[in-house]
Amino acid sequence: MDFTLTDEQQMFADTARTLLGDTCTPEHWRKLMEQGQAFDASRWAQIVENGFTLLLLPEAAGGLGLSELDLALIAIEAGYVALPEPLVESAGVGAPLLASLAPDHPLLTDPATIIAVAPPINPVVANADVAAAILIEQDGHAYLCAPETVTLTPAETIDPLRRLFRVEWDEARAEDLGPANWDLALDRASLFAAAQGLGLAQRSVDLAVAYAKDRTQFGKPIGSYQAVKHHLASAQTAIEFARPVVLAAAADIEHGDLQARARVSHAKIVALEAAEKAARASIQVHGAMGYSWEVDVHLFLKRALALKAAWGTPAYHRNRIATRVFTQPLGADQTFARETEHA
Repeated sequence: MDFTLTDEQQMFADTARTLLGDTCTPEHWRKLMEQGQAFDASRWAQIVENGFTLLLLPEAAGGLGLSELDLALIAIEAGYVALPEPLVESAGVGAPLLASLAPDHPLLTDPATIIAVAPPINPVVANADVAAAILIEQDGHAYLCAPETVTLTPAETIDPLRRLFRVEWDEARAEDLGPANWDLALDRASLFAAAQGLGLAQRSVDLAVAYAKDRTQFGKPIGSYQAVKHHLASAQTAIEFARPVVLAAAADIEHGDLQARARVSHAKIVALEAAEKAARASIQVHGAMGYSWEVDVHLFLKRALALKAAWGTPAYHRNRIATRVFTQPLGADQTFARETEHA
């Protein structure tokens, strides 16, 4: 299996890094929070203009027909800036799911359309207030609900830039799109949460490194002390061990079998553990002020904790890994095994 990224994939990632880095800064976050908002329409328009919302849509539905690996690279950059807008949730989960059920649906004609997803594994729905429609799972079917047909009740969230809602809906007022591949939707959501975790983790470390270079104690930068170096080295090591797990899961997700699901679960666990570890280390490096609202790193910790609990808890994903471990052969020769071919 070749994990080398193509020039096109690198180009998309570089474009996302530049765009999001320029438009989603701590100043932008704080402006949104002061306004009581969690969505920037102008930034979303630029995201749409660059084609990021079309990556996973098939060409028959007006998309680019690219892979989960392509979008995972964008999700890493979204995590790095703690992007408030639901690029990953809509472009990575909602829109592809709708396209698989109704490729000619009118909602897919507008690349700016946001599709929220409400599977039972999530008791609350992210970004439902800005969605053009919500896909709701019931008995394996996907029901498409328009905003005017549902009642949204805001739910408490640790992350001020990630709005959550409880949704009350009426089956009689929803469009039944038939049986849906909710397993793939969950795998995609978990994978892209893991990819965001890599970005969150790296940003936390970068913030701590920058601070450790500038903050002096006893006449020299605190970054010169071993205790600080060890904290950040441990966090960076966790990131580097998680990165290939996430990319391998992205490359393998299309198989949709026991091995692929285990890879996705492994990626979600280790990437978000790395994000939490890095954010907590960064807070500690910042010292007492690290716990204050004025220091940005708390937002990265909050996003990491929020994503850790979404799309299946760590216990849920450990159980998926255990199913792979205890029901399939193990060993170096089984690294790229498939469920149906090597059972």
